[in-house]
Amino acid sequence: MGWLFRVLAGPMLWAILFAAVYALHGIGCARGWPAIATPLGNLHLVAMALLWLTGLALHVLILLRLPQGTARAEHLPRLGAGIGLVATLLTLSPVILISTCG
Repeated sequence: MGWLFRVLAGPMLWAILFAAVYALHGIGCARGWPAIATPLGNLHLVAMALLWLTGLALHVLILLRLPQGTARAEHLPRLGAGIGLVATLLTLSPVILISTCG
């Protein structure tokens, strides 16, 4: 079970972050967060960017904590973690690049 969890940790974290960021997007739009200014930008953008950046940091932490063995079985957890990192970077970056509340 431990090895399987390590293989799926990256994609599982991506799925959690995907749901959380887009839920936060809907909540922020419904509550008018884009109209609330903060020193870093509007509250909506700041909240989603912080969640996205925290998720990216967690992905990097997963990658750093995985063992670096030479056995074939040790490559799969690192590959899964890398896939999760890239998926989080690509699928959630539009949230901070494009404002979609309308």
